[in-house]
Amino acid sequence: MIEIELDGKKVDIVEGSMIMHAADKAGTYIPHFCYHKKLSIAANCRMCLVDVEKMPKPMPACATPVTQGMIVRTKSDKAIKAQKSVMEFLLINHPLDCPICDQGGECQLQDLAVGYGASSSRYEEEKRVVAVKDVGPLISMQEMTRCIHCTRCVRFGQEVAGVMELGMSHRGEHAEIETFVGHSVDSELSGNMIDICPVGALTSKPFRYSARTWELSRRKSVSPHDSTGANLIVQVKNNKVMRVVPFENESVNECWIADRDRFSYEALNSDQRLTSPMLKQGGAWASVDWQTALEYVANGLKQIKSEHGAASIGALVSPHSTLEELSLASALMRGLGSQNVDYRLRNAEFTASEGVRYLGTSIASLSELQRVLVVGSSLRKDHPLFAQRIRQAARKGCAVNAIQSVAEDWAMPVANSLLCDASIWVQALADVAAAVAADKGVSSPAAGHASESACAIAKSLLAGERKAILLGNAAAHHAKASSLLALANWIGEQTGATVGYLTEAANTVGAQLANAVPGPGGLNAGQMLGGGLKAVLLLNNEPEFDSALGVSAMSSLSQAQMVVTLSPFKSNMAFSDVLLPIAPFTETSGTFVNAEGRAQSFHAVVKPLGETRPAWKVLRVLANLLDVPGFDFDSSDEVLKQVSGMPSATEANVSAELLGNMTQAAVDLTPATVAPVVARIYALDGTVRRAASLQLTADAKRIDVVQEAAA
Repeated sequence: MIEIELDGKKVDIVEGSMIMHAADKAGTYIPHFCYHKKLSIAANCRMCLVDVEKMPKPMPACATPVTQGMIVRTKSDKAIKAQKSVMEFLLINHPLDCPICDQGGECQLQDLAVGYGASSSRYEEEKRVVAVKDVGPLISMQEMTRCIHCTRCVRFGQEVAGVMELGMSHRGEHAEIETFVGHSVDSELSGNMIDICPVGALTSKPFRYSARTWELSRRKSVSPHDSTGANLIVQVKNNKVMRVVPFENESVNECWIADRDRFSYEALNSDQRLTSPMLKQGGAWASVDWQTALEYVANGLKQIKSEHGAASIGALVSPHSTLEELSLASALMRGLGSQNVDYRLRNAEFTASEGVRYLGTSIASLSELQRVLVVGSSLRKDHPLFAQRIRQAARKGCAVNAIQSVAEDWAMPVANSLLCDASIWVQALADVAAAVAADKGVSSPAAGHASESACAIAKSLLAGERKAILLGNAAAHHAKASSLLALANWIGEQTGATVGYLTEAANTVGAQLANAVPGPGGLNAGQMLGGGLKAVLLLNNEPEFDSALGVSAMSSLSQAQMVVTLSPFKSNMAFSDVLLPIAPFTETSGTFVNAEGRAQSFHAVVKPLGETRPAWKVLRVLANLLDVPGFDFDSSDEVLKQVSGMPSATEANVSAELLGNMTQAAVDLTPATVAPVVARIYALDGTVRRAASLQLTADAKRIDVVQEAAA
């Protein structure tokens, strides 16, 4: 530590830090544009010029290292004059379109111009104009004349997203930020460029010209998509979600969110929303009131239970549903006498497990790994924010290893990659185990061949200190998932690596805590989807897209006497008999438990649309009509308290004892015959699938091309 004097105050700061870091620590604001705490230092804008004693000229605070005894003045006449001069240069070519700019009201340039700008300009020449650019459906570059060349967007692409999609071409007054030869911006994290742009050069294309920032109410929420549990600020106008931006949480999502977290809100306002209960009568759908719909469901379930027994009734629930909804759906089935409930719609193996399958470490620790082995994951598309953290680790020297079926661009260096068909992933991991065993002189848990690739991965895992083995979505859905886990656990024990699942959905961990799995003698998701039931409740899922059986599940479910769909959208209409409109995450309160076991509760940010009702209320009333005891809840908080072992705080980690140790199992090396199901980035859940702008992206179109080729 060294000591400097900043505006008359003594500040202790780590040697090698910049003046800007010392100012942040001291709580002193220095105006800036190009500096961002998560990006490298560029010193482009020069707005942060400060007066450093014994320096002949003002120095940029972001790029000037501190030295022992340095004396810095940020508000001296010399510093203020320099900052005002920089502001004058920045405004020479900036258009005077604040009244129509989407950034108006939250613009750094606008704010700083008030303090450092002049009331009039000395320049009378025509301002330069930059050509309009189309870079895709998410980011608008219609007003790049506003750009001040801070290069935050360029550095974000290189350093955080891992893809340099934007760059600055030409020099001087001809300089422009643009893509390479008319390419689009396709990163799954691209929307963050909008947030970090200090002016209105990069704006949200779906939000464009739809509201003024000061008209919006801001409310906290949690993403319902992947297992990061990204913290959100949902911005609302006239009871309608208008925009979603990140809420900073350094332990979870830092200050970033994925594009599907940011733009999926479009589905909430789409014409595909289900706004009133519907019954199918004579093959035609008709809207009815809630009392009629619920009595129809209750009477139908009572009749089926009487004729075929409780074991003929089951529930397929979504891991994107809240902890409270999953808990009540499970309790309802068991209250009826049925053990048929399951959230594992995409799984091919359904072995009973002890302990919760979760990340096995903290999300924040992913940024500090020195060695990592990822098995069966399209890491960058399945978990964009986890990939971003591992990318940070790779930039610090972490060796990234992978076992996967196809080579994919993870936008980070991959030290060793073992490519093989998913059917022989178990053998591939056994080969790595054999290489580890040979190095340590112990017995291998399964017969394996220490191939060159396996030895390279083993050697990597045996080195370093902070290590993790991460099983992806395809590994969790694998027909031999328990064998993969057993081998991963053994390798983890021998190498000192943590072992865990990246986990598929926002509440995959919560679904396990809510016991949304079959009880003794109960049918699993595969059996229920295969046509083993007379009555089926579908909570927030579409088996055609969300299950391992895909389209074939539709014909199986069509054979049931009654199918009840609880969904925010008009879905499953081909085989359902009843549609009950339930609230999406923005219209209900609830809790998601992310991959690391962090329980995060949230409240509704808008009123339910039309006759939509929170699913926990629908399940409570349905249970009352079915005379199932123990459903006297007046709030989602009361439901949460009934979930055994859950922390009562709004945001808290589930105890290690509750998460427990993931099951060990025998290793089966015979090739798997069923390929694991992989839900692509913009097909993960019903909300994302209905977000119009996301479905126009290159990633979504790439899926369509693959599906057409397969057909």
